[in-house]
Amino acid sequence: MVDLILFVASASTLLIWLLQEKVGRRQMQDALAWCADKKAETDARGLVEQAYPNWLEHSYRLVLLLWMSWITAVVLLKDGDFALALVILTALSGVIALLDKAVFEKPRQTFVEMGNVGVYLRYFVAEQQDRLKQRFGGELPVAEQARSFFPVLFIVLVVRSFVVEPFQIPSASMVPSLEVGDYILVNKYHYGIRLPVAGTEIVKMNKPQRGDVMVFFPPNDKRYFIKRVVGIPGDHIVYRDKQLIINGQAATLKLLAEVPPVNPVTQVLREDLLGHEHMVHHDMRIDRGDFELTVRPGHYFVMGDNRDNSSDSRVWGQVPESRVVGKAFAIWMHWPSITALPEFSRVGAIQ
Repeated sequence: MVDLILFVASASTLLIWLLQEKVGRRQMQDALAWCADKKAETDARGLVEQAYPNWLEHSYRLVLLLWMSWITAVVLLKDGDFALALVILTALSGVIALLDKAVFEKPRQTFVEMGNVGVYLRYFVAEQQDRLKQRFGGELPVAEQARSFFPVLFIVLVVRSFVVEPFQIPSASMVPSLEVGDYILVNKYHYGIRLPVAGTEIVKMNKPQRGDVMVFFPPNDKRYFIKRVVGIPGDHIVYRDKQLIINGQAATLKLLAEVPPVNPVTQVLREDLLGHEHMVHHDMRIDRGDFELTVRPGHYFVMGDNRDNSSDSRVWGQVPESRVVGKAFAIWMHWPSITALPEFSRVGAIQ
């Protein structure tokens, strides 16, 4: 639904702008040329009002309404694909900016500088000349916004797609390593450079390793997930009594604390995942059951560090390599809620 509104808003914006530029611009120029021929007496503001068709303003309001509808849908439905939105917004602003620069800019500037119109404008004082030249020789609002935002959107797209991307932790599935409200940074090139949205790998680099905290799309889901890689292709994994055994070697667990101190329900442990140490939570009230499997080629088995409160590969299966997004490497802020102040005590590398 949100993506459909995005496509409609983008296509409509382009068509409305082209209609404004081809039809509305001609109407403005005809009105100005008529004033020049008749040597109509009016001030710059009056001339602008006379020569600016009402439907141009209404069409621009329609563009704003379309984008407000998309933003509202994103907020209410919480189902938008931000990567897709960023690609489309960048492409839309780039196309409009390029067409405006290459096709429409020179003719409209020539119109106000030459011929009877140019002579007519000289009857106004410098300040009024600038006002008229900006209105009749400058961009219409849609193109003006596109040319302003395109460089920013392009830089954000490149950085977010190929360098680093920020994420916010929405659930407790990775406690104690990552808490709800942690803002993390994800390296987008560590596992290879991929095209945004399509996810096609264009530059091969490292493979996910056991112990990595990885961001990915689960099978048949377009939402970002973050879990720890516990099994790489070919690994034989056994999970028995809440302990991992990988290729016949047990991941050792060291008890650090039990909480609350009286009648504890949660254990905090340090797990040595065959050379990679990190903390995990066990809920003594929950038994998720044992399992045994072999990780398929080109796939990864992932689990949350909050082992008994995590939707992971035990629920929706192994993660294909094509669904990998990047490696989480740092916490840069902790902001648990809008009513609280941001904290920086948790800033640091992710174990």
